[in-house]
Amino acid sequence: MNFDYLKNFMDSLTAWRIPGNSICVYCDNKEVFRYSSGYNDVKNGIKMNGSELLNIYSCSKVATVTAALQLYEQGKFLLNDPLYEYIPEFKEMNVIDKSNGSIRKADNPITVKNLFTMTGGFDYNINCKAIENAKAETDGRMNTLHVIKNLAKENLLFEPGTHWNYSLCHDILAGLVEVVSGRKFADYVKENIFAPIGINDIYYHRTEEVKNRTANQYWYKTNDGEADFVKAQMKTQNSEGHWENVGKNVVYEFGPEYDSGGAGITISVPDYARFASALANFGVAPNGERILSKATVELMKMNHLDKAVLPDLNWSQLSGYGYGLGVRTMIDKPKGGSNGSVGEFGWGGAAGGTILVDTDYKMAYFYSHHMLNPHEEYYQPRLRNVVYSCITS
Repeated sequence: MNFDYLKNFMDSLTAWRIPGNSICVYCDNKEVFRYSSGYNDVKNGIKMNGSELLNIYSCSKVATVTAALQLYEQGKFLLNDPLYEYIPEFKEMNVIDKSNGSIRKADNPITVKNLFTMTGGFDYNINCKAIENAKAETDGRMNTLHVIKNLAKENLLFEPGTHWNYSLCHDILAGLVEVVSGRKFADYVKENIFAPIGINDIYYHRTEEVKNRTANQYWYKTNDGEADFVKAQMKTQNSEGHWENVGKNVVYEFGPEYDSGGAGITISVPDYARFASALANFGVAPNGERILSKATVELMKMNHLDKAVLPDLNWSQLSGYGYGLGVRTMIDKPKGGSNGSVGEFGWGGAAGGTILVDTDYKMAYFYSHHMLNPHEEYYQPRLRNVVYSCITS
């Protein structure tokens, strides 16, 4: 293996637009490459070193579905079960009729699988009336299940199972984990996924001490107002913009009692890469502990969208991918321009994180910068191709 191309690619990002980045790569449950480039704190010249904590946002979804799948393995639920069997508030759902804009009763119940596959009919409006009401009803504490039950009052965008739409499905899945496990979601994840594989430095709620250890978050603005990263890339490599430090808070942390299944984790790059490595080795972590069975990892990485729904998965960085149980999954290498494996899976996050898991090569990596306009369409496919070139060189 030769990681020169990867090092050069990461340096090229920080020499231009990205303040700082880190990556950790595992093969055969061994760490084979770790590298950081650029700055944790641009103003004070503090370099990224890989040990800092990062808000990984939607990369948290991979841990959420792993937690839920552990409970699936124990027979706590079936994928085709109606969600209302566990959270009764979701029994009578209303849906928006797109033909005339009216509201009617949904014909189909939301199933547990609809949560895994983002086909439940929900949206990602974190300022919706249901969440605002939950805040008022709990004096801002925002207990996880209270918030989730309130979301049942929102109108669905479509009949469950008929479309894919990026949404709060994984937050609702966290509520399901609480119901069937009897544990607070964050506690369940820490106790049953991360602690067994030797990771204790993981947080769903950020104390001042945690914030002090967390890298600064940035937003990049071009001086000419160009917001599109790829269009800006076509311009000169000179400094035609600037970074704005936007603090360390997580916008999806609704309240002190809310455990976000969709975007809740703060963790270091090497630690999340170790978790990814466990999935790449069919559920067995570097320390030998098993967090999922091989059969369940196989089920997780299968495409679960049918031909009618698959066109909804139309983000440019997802070209060639289908959607498994809570993760993107490569199904068409030529379409995606990928030199990786069919069945590699993972997801990305709002601040530039991306987790990739490949059971064929038993390879996994976690990469992140900490910029809230991360421009995944530019760096994710390039990073993927560079990593595969390195591990096979």
